[in-house]
Amino acid sequence: MIDDNSAKDTTVRMADGAPYRQGNRMTTTALIVGDLQAGIVDNYPFAADVLPVVEKVIHAARASGIPVIFIRFGLRASGLDVAAGNQLISGLHGAGTLFHEESPETFVHPRIEPLPGEAVVLKRRASAFAATDLDRLLHAQHVDSIVLTGVATGAMIAATLYDASDRDYHVTVLSDACADAEPDVHDFLINRVFPARGADVLTGQEWTARL
Repeated sequence: MIDDNSAKDTTVRMADGAPYRQGNRMTTTALIVGDLQAGIVDNYPFAADVLPVVEKVIHAARASGIPVIFIRFGLRASGLDVAAGNQLISGLHGAGTLFHEESPETFVHPRIEPLPGEAVVLKRRASAFAATDLDRLLHAQHVDSIVLTGVATGAMIAATLYDASDRDYHVTVLSDACADAEPDVHDFLINRVFPARGADVLTGQEWTARL
């Protein structure tokens, strides 16, 4: 048994990421790692640049019993999920096999490979919630607060943040664990838009220090 009045750094972890107690504080947080897949990281330097921070954040989350959920983006090679009028998605689908769901290029990058039992969610649009079971996974683990990392800030991060806020999740964005091909877009969202939307914005070190 664990005494709730024991030392502050004592953590009780429950199976499958259920709420756990750290000192006298209950947490129901999940770490979301979005679109840091092999093809994106290996072809876009801005994505590769965040991996060192994301690696540390993932390690800290696991050590604290916080569930880590990985998001990968992939489209059917057949193109059946690509609307002719959606120029963005059509362009991604046409980029060889880079975004085809069965291609290893869409698998989570090996530097942050999921552990056995950790969830990997396949999405086909920008938001990690769009037509996926992410919401079900979070509810099943009693999560009401998510921490966003990954790329790109103006795509997956922003779309998932708006979607999560509409679903009443509390959102934290780790500013140095996400990035965008356009640095000014990243800075504007991180410094202006996301805080105005009610999100907490922290660095990876600031967040891990609170665990």
